[in-house]
Amino acid sequence: MAIELVPFPLPASADAAYFTDFGREVKGVDPGNFTPEQFKQIEQALYQHSVLLFREANLSPEQQYALTKAFDPQSENYGHGNNKTESTKKSILHPDLKTIPRVPQVQLIGNGVVYGHEGLAEAKLKHPSHHTFHKTSVSLADEAQGVTRFYRWHIDAALYDLSPPKVTTLYGITVPQGPHQICRYDDGTGDELSVPLGTTAFVSGKTMFDILPAKLKSLAVRSRVKYAPHPYVWMAPAHAMSTGLGIETEGLELPLDELPEWDETKCKVLPVLWKNPVTGELHFQVHPCGVAELLVDALPEGASREDALYPDGALLTDLKEVRELLYKLQRPAIAPQLVYPHDWKERDLVVFHNRGVLHSVVGAFTKDQVRAFHQCNLAASDDPLGPGVDDIKRWA
Repeated sequence: MAIELVPFPLPASADAAYFTDFGREVKGVDPGNFTPEQFKQIEQALYQHSVLLFREANLSPEQQYALTKAFDPQSENYGHGNNKTESTKKSILHPDLKTIPRVPQVQLIGNGVVYGHEGLAEAKLKHPSHHTFHKTSVSLADEAQGVTRFYRWHIDAALYDLSPPKVTTLYGITVPQGPHQICRYDDGTGDELSVPLGTTAFVSGKTMFDILPAKLKSLAVRSRVKYAPHPYVWMAPAHAMSTGLGIETEGLELPLDELPEWDETKCKVLPVLWKNPVTGELHFQVHPCGVAELLVDALPEGASREDALYPDGALLTDLKEVRELLYKLQRPAIAPQLVYPHDWKERDLVVFHNRGVLHSVVGAFTKDQVRAFHQCNLAASDDPLGPGVDDIKRWA
């Protein structure tokens, strides 16, 4: 039976012109039991369409790990390191993840208390809330009326020592249903987005780059970001912006000498733009919350200097300047019409190109709304490739 790819149904808020190639439901293959030929089709589809959906999937933790690993056979450990997130108590990720004991590459995430689950006698899960992370928050009265926010726009990656995973798989086991919520940006634009309860929101890194004006494309193609050591510990005392797209600059980050022991050689310096291994397109892939510095290369010989930013190159170390610049580059792509908010159903398996999209947890649950998902991503066997010489000539 041939694999069938069906375009995602888009919400009324989405501008379909930007979603021509984004998102496909995959039919005609069992994601827990596939042939090498079928996997080749799945792999090609993922890099072409960024997010894949398998409905009514039956998937054990072992099968989910095997599917995730197939995209990078040399990868082995969970994206943040096996059994690491729970042991690093100061990490902002610590409350969100519980490791499946017999398959430590797979994490249990969700909300409420889950009993007798895959070797876990009792798991107390907590859906991430913007109340604990943002500088400001929606009022409890508004929240009771269904108002919420994006929690944190990000890439799944340790961003220290380990390489960013190529894919993430998310499997919905227990999915509470409820009315839509209103995701409010609260940044003075008036932007808001109707979202399904507990949605995972996605934006395309390709679109994030494509919609930039020429001078910002030139900057992006010449730039790399340096992430802080142990960035999730570093950022834990700080507060996020109301859009979830980066950190407010208040000087609250943990001082470097108070972090767990770290090694400068393990700090990650990655290109702003990551090259798609199948399409060759450039995807704007920056986790803004963890960035400490921005490194800009000079314009290539012969390039026009008119209106160019940092034509001679620059090393930006002022956090406020770095964050404001990244926000200017990334904010246009999280506009409501460019966001795909997935409407989860039980036994949905979503596979996304973690080096091609940004995503965010959204919404709020009550304590008695139990939700259980399995998440798997694996620290990659290599770092992502940035723009090539031809890309730099074209865009710089």
